[in-house]
Amino acid sequence: MKYVTIKKGESLLPGILTEDEKHIITFTSIFKNKYPTLIDFIEKRTEEDVKTLMHASTHEEGININEVKLLSPIPSAKHDIICVGVNYLDHLEEAKEHSLDGKTIPTEDTVYFGKRASIITGPNEEIDGHLNLDTWLDYEVELAVIIGKKIDSSVKYEDLGNYVFGYSAFNDISARTLQQKKNQWYMGKSLDSFSVMGPVIVSSDEIKFNEALSLESRVNGEVRQHSNTRLMRMKVSDIIFELSRGITLDPGDIIATGTPAGVGQGFNPPKFLKNGDIVEVEVEKIGVIRNTIK
Repeated sequence: MKYVTIKKGESLLPGILTEDEKHIITFTSIFKNKYPTLIDFIEKRTEEDVKTLMHASTHEEGININEVKLLSPIPSAKHDIICVGVNYLDHLEEAKEHSLDGKTIPTEDTVYFGKRASIITGPNEEIDGHLNLDTWLDYEVELAVIIGKKIDSSVKYEDLGNYVFGYSAFNDISARTLQQKKNQWYMGKSLDSFSVMGPVIVSSDEIKFNEALSLESRVNGEVRQHSNTRLMRMKVSDIIFELSRGITLDPGDIIATGTPAGVGQGFNPPKFLKNGDIVEVEVEKIGVIRNTIK
């Protein structure tokens, strides 16, 4: 299934796409007030609830998708987003080459950092580029993994796929000067509207665990990144396993798994985003997020 959150009037309503992807079945139409947000559903859902939604997706009409505003499936995260840095070898090489001092990019081990997610930007929403703070504004297409059940060190590696709720497309907007001049990347990655996710979360029964998915970014129609998740240095299973050996992952947590080469900073001269640019990121089987920089 494909999970969404929409804005209808002043209400934010979680739901699913119908099979034809032209209509939306809201949770309130099925469960009344049982699941006010998608995170509530992820945390408390039962197998019977999922079966009810599957039936509704093929037998009920729902709301026309053109009559509502599609938001990020999770408009506000429970915790900061966990991000994996330089998880594609080609991006590692371009990051080392174009860093401000040539020394700030770790190369030997996995890089993890947090990205503030009190607000997650959705498809067709504007991104505030904060160009008054940093003109080196960049994009990063990534596969996002949404945790479905609590994972701690007691969960075995071979069972991890059963704990994933689904997958989404993610754009890790980055202010490169801020990112590199600080000792940590948090501020340059966490300005308001810099977390972009959607247009849907595809359930884990439709995308296999560790499945190879193509991903692409475009700016004003020009392809900038084109790669495949099979080229990740750390697979989804390895990322989750390493994190969960010492960090408990909760239902609704989001992991952004890294970006391939082709970011704006990697070009000579650089191709940073500017006011009015339209940036798109797309992940196979999930869809496209399209946003305008302001």
